[in-house]
Amino acid sequence: MTQQLSPAAKAVLTAVTLTKYDVPPEGLPAFAEEMAPLLATALRAAANQMSSHHSKAYLYSLADGLKLLAIADELQTQ
Repeated sequence: MTQQLSPAAKAVLTAVTLTKYDVPPEGLPAFAEEMAPLLATALRAAANQMSSHHSKAYLYSLADGLKLLAIADELQTQ
C-alpha cells in the first residue's frame, strides 16, 4: 500500500501506525488500509477549516488546504 503513496501521505499514515503500535504501516497492512480513509476524512475537515477563515494568511491557508486535500485523496483511494 505505502509504495504508491507520496512521501507526505506516507508520513501521515506512518505517524498513526507508529503512534498506535510502534510499527510502520508496512508491518500492519490491514490496519493501514482501515486507517487511510479515516485519515482522509480528518485531513479534509482540517482543509475545510483552513480555507474558511478569511485573513491576511488566507492564500497560504488555501494553498496548504489544497495540499491536505491532495493527501486526503491519495489516502482515500487506497
